[in-house]
Amino acid sequence: MFSDQNTMLPIADLPVVSRPLHPQAALHPERSGTAVPSQWYLMVDIENQLLTAQLRATLDRIPAYAWLACPAGGLTFMNARSADYLGLARDHPLRLGLAASAAWDSHIALLHPDDHDVTRRLWAHCLETGCGGEVTFRVRGHHGAYRWFLSRAEPLRADDGALLCWVGVNLDIEDRKQAEFYLAEAQRLGHTGSWAFDGRAFNHWSSELFAIHGLTPGEAPSVPDYLARVHPDDREFLTAQLQELAAKPRAFDFTKRIVRPDGATRYVRCVGVPAGHDGGLLGTGMDVTEQEQLADALRKSESELRQTLDFVPQLVSVVGAAGERIHMNRVALAYLGVSLDAWQNTPLADVIHPDDLERVVQSKAAAAARGAAYELEFRLRRHDGVYRWFLARFNPVRDDRGQILRWYHAFTDIEDRKRVEDRLQQENITLREDIDQASMFEEIIGTSAALQPVLARVAKVARSQSTVMVTGETGTGKELVARAIHRRSARGEGAFVGVNCAAVPRELIASELFGHEQGAFTGATQRRLGRFELAHGGTLFLDEVGELSMDIQVALLRVLQEREFERVGGTAAIRVDVRVIAATNRDLQSAIEAGRFRADLFYRLNVFPIAVPPLRERTEDIRLLVEYFVDRYARQAGKTIRRINKRTLEYLQAYPWPGNVRELQNVIERSVIVCETDEFMVDDSWLSVRPVAASGLALPHTVAAHERAVIEGALRATSGRVFGPSGAAARLGVPRSTLESKIRTLGINKNRFRT
Repeated sequence: MFSDQNTMLPIADLPVVSRPLHPQAALHPERSGTAVPSQWYLMVDIENQLLTAQLRATLDRIPAYAWLACPAGGLTFMNARSADYLGLARDHPLRLGLAASAAWDSHIALLHPDDHDVTRRLWAHCLETGCGGEVTFRVRGHHGAYRWFLSRAEPLRADDGALLCWVGVNLDIEDRKQAEFYLAEAQRLGHTGSWAFDGRAFNHWSSELFAIHGLTPGEAPSVPDYLARVHPDDREFLTAQLQELAAKPRAFDFTKRIVRPDGATRYVRCVGVPAGHDGGLLGTGMDVTEQEQLADALRKSESELRQTLDFVPQLVSVVGAAGERIHMNRVALAYLGVSLDAWQNTPLADVIHPDDLERVVQSKAAAAARGAAYELEFRLRRHDGVYRWFLARFNPVRDDRGQILRWYHAFTDIEDRKRVEDRLQQENITLREDIDQASMFEEIIGTSAALQPVLARVAKVARSQSTVMVTGETGTGKELVARAIHRRSARGEGAFVGVNCAAVPRELIASELFGHEQGAFTGATQRRLGRFELAHGGTLFLDEVGELSMDIQVALLRVLQEREFERVGGTAAIRVDVRVIAATNRDLQSAIEAGRFRADLFYRLNVFPIAVPPLRERTEDIRLLVEYFVDRYARQAGKTIRRINKRTLEYLQAYPWPGNVRELQNVIERSVIVCETDEFMVDDSWLSVRPVAASGLALPHTVAAHERAVIEGALRATSGRVFGPSGAAARLGVPRSTLESKIRTLGINKNRFRT
C-alpha cells in the first residue's frame, strides 16, 4: 500500500487485459447480440484470476509500497513491502491476495485519525468518477509510529473499458514533510515569511508572511490588496519598485512599512532574487520592527552618547556588527594623533605592535564568530611612535532578539603594570638561569685542611657588606662560595643575580649589566632592566670578571663608587643597593701589568679576597664528593648503588683533576648512567690523562702543561671547533666560556688545528 520516494510503477506499464478465449470475446456480451455460453464466463474468471496472480507477483518483486483494490475500493492485496511495514503475518489474506472485497473504508483505521475525512472524500470521488487520484496521509507502521505517504491510485480496465481493479503505489514523503515543518517553524521563530511573484501577481505567501501582515492564511493577496497594506508614505516607492522589478528582474533588498488591520505599523525587510526565465521573483519578508526602533533610538541618542564617551578617561571606540568603524572618543583620537575620518581608514597594522598583530586579528575573528565578549592585552602605537601596553575589552551590544548591533572597545593603559611584571619575569628567568648554571651541588662538601680556611672566611665576610673577590681555577666552586656568602648575609632574602662576563658578547655586556631604553640600538623594541636593577636589595655575582673590556670596567667602577648608573640610551641616573661578589680564574695582577685590567677596579673588587683551592689539594675530600654525587645521580636514574669500587676510589684520588670538582661531577654522572650493578666503577679511559701520584708532581707548571696537552688534544680531535655538540668544550665537559678563557690564558692558537 506504500512506495519508496521516487519509486512508482507506471500504470501504463501494467499488463492490459484481453479475452481471446471465445470467438465473440472481443464483443461485450451485452452488446454482441449473441448468446454466450456459461463456460465463457467461467473462462473469463479463470483468466482474470491468472492475470491478478501475475500482477500480484509483479508488485511483490518491485521495490515499492503497492496494493490492489477491488472496483468497489476494498483492499484485496498488499505487496510484501507494504505488508512488512504494517507488520502483517506471512499468511495474512492481504499478503496472499485472498482478502475479501470489503468496502474500501473498512481499512480506514490504518490511517491517522486526522487524515480520515480527506481520504474518504478523495476515494469517494475516485469511485464515483472512475478516475485516478492522489492524497497525502499518515499510516501507522508495525512499530506504532506514523509516517507521511503520498498515495496515488489508478483504475485498471479491460479492453472493453470494464473496471477490473484499482492499482495503488505510495511515496514515502516523511522527510519532505519534516523539512516543510522545520522550514515553517524556522520562519515563525525568525519572524520571516517567504513569497513568490510571477511578474504579475503573487502565487505564493507562506503562513508566517500572513502573520507578519496580520492576515488570516489563505490565497496570496493581489498586488492592489498588497499595496493597500503598505504605509502611505512608502506606497509610491514600493509601486515604483514593483514596476521596475516586473520590467527587469534583479536581486533587491529594502525595508518598508506596512499597516496591519489593527492599525499597528510594522517594518518589513524585503529580500528577493530572480527566479526562472519568465520574470518571476522569489524572496522573503522579515519583521524588523524592533531593530528599526532600536536603530532610531540609537540615532537619536548618538550625539549624547558621543559626548559621554568623550569624558571617559579610557580609549573607547564603537564598531558596527559588520566591523565598520563608527566612533572613537577624544582621548583615543588624541592618543593616536588622528582625526575620526582618518581613524576610520587606518589599517590595524599602523597602530598595533607588529609582534601582537596576528594574535589580535585571530582573537577578533574568533570572538566575532562566537559573538562573545573577550579581552586581550597588546601594544598600541602612540602618535609619537612609542608603543604602550593596553588591556582591551570588547563587548557586544544586542537587541531583544540577540542580534549584535554594536561592539564597544575599551582600552585601559597597563604600561606600568607590565613593567613590574617584566621585572618579576626577568628576576624569575634570572633565578632559573642561576639555578641551572649553579656549579655542581647545593652545599659546599668537604672537611679537608685546604677547605677549612675558605669556610671560615665565608662565615666572617657574610655578615658584612664588603665586596668580595673569589679566585680559583675553573670548576672549583667559586659561584658556590658566592652563594654561601649571600645566603648567610642580611641580604639572604633578596635576589642573587649572576652574570658570566665571558659568556655575554662584548657589544651586549653593557645592556646586560645596566639595561637599555627602547630604541637604544637596533632590536631594542622596548625597555629592558639590567642585572644591577634586578639585584637591587640583593647580591650581584660577576663571574669571569677578568674578561670585561676596559670601557665596561670604567662603568663598573662608577657603580661601585657612586652606587648609580644609567641605562644604555638613557639619561636618568638610577641608584641601586647591591652587594657585588666577583670571581675570576685569571691572574689579575698580571692582567694589570699587561694593561688589560684597571688597577683601581681591582682594588674596589678585591676588598676581601677568598681563594678556593683546586681539587688536587683536597684529596681527602674526594671520597665525600664521590659518595655525594653517586647518591645524587643514582636517585635521579632510579638505580641502587650500594658500594664504591675500591680501585676506582684510589684511581679517582690519584687523578690530578684539571677540571676540578666539575670534572669529577661529570665523570661520576656518566659512570652512574652506564652502571649495571650495585657497585660503582669508573672507566679509566674517561679520564683525560693517566693518574699520577699527588706528591711533588702537582706543581703549577706541571698543571699548566697538563691542561695545555688536554686542550690541544681536544682541539685536534674536533678540528679546532670549540663550541657545539661536537666541539672541544662538549668533549671535555666544560662550559664554552671556561675553555675560551683557558685557551687565551695558555696562549693556545686554536686556528692551527682547523682543517
